[in-house]
Amino acid sequence: MKRQSGFTLVEIAIVLVIIGLLLGGVLKGQEMITQGRIKNAIIDFTGTTAAYYAYIDRYKTLPGDDNQASTRWGTTILPSSANGNGDGIITGQYNATGAASSETQFFWMHLRAAGLVVGQASSPKQPINSAGGIVGVQTGSGPSSGSPSGVLKTNSSDTGFISLMVCSSGLPDRVAAAVDMQLDDGVTNTGNIRAQQTAVPDPIVTNPMGPPYTDTGTTPITICRTL
Repeated sequence: MKRQSGFTLVEIAIVLVIIGLLLGGVLKGQEMITQGRIKNAIIDFTGTTAAYYAYIDRYKTLPGDDNQASTRWGTTILPSSANGNGDGIITGQYNATGAASSETQFFWMHLRAAGLVVGQASSPKQPINSAGGIVGVQTGSGPSSGSPSGVLKTNSSDTGFISLMVCSSGLPDRVAAAVDMQLDDGVTNTGNIRAQQTAVPDPIVTNPMGPPYTDTGTTPITICRTL
């Protein structure tokens, strides 16, 4: 009689152990990436807040709205067109693109010129977050003039966010939820951090997304925190 070839129970067990170790390593690596993104997103919010108040304390004016910025550092560092109007409101959208034309772009230029944020002072581009989105600032509805109106309102009677806020776009839902939980209440449409699903061109909308946060790990979320 011929013996039938095959794997022994010991060999199968060894293969299963190896597969388990590989899967465990992959899952652990993914968890480390997620935790790193959470940490970086929190640093983006807290770091921007610290730089903002440091600028106010040092120069007695708002970064971005500063109408003496190019005079202070010279036009070799900041073009004269990068001055704000000094009205006490940082106007423009948090995700403004193109040549420097809005105070939300000047915001980063002024902080960089002051050495409070890393980067080239002449660049109007917003910092990139750990998920490849941007970190930007916006005052309520981002009016070009006049008083801002509220955004990310919980309900029709809520005034929403009217003051300056920091927004981070395109964060995976798990990261956004963890940041909200650690810095606020963990709810999408209440507290000092509110969320909306990232879209293109991703304006900050009137109402936030309803709770709870999704947990797919892939849904892109934009979260904003009031300063």
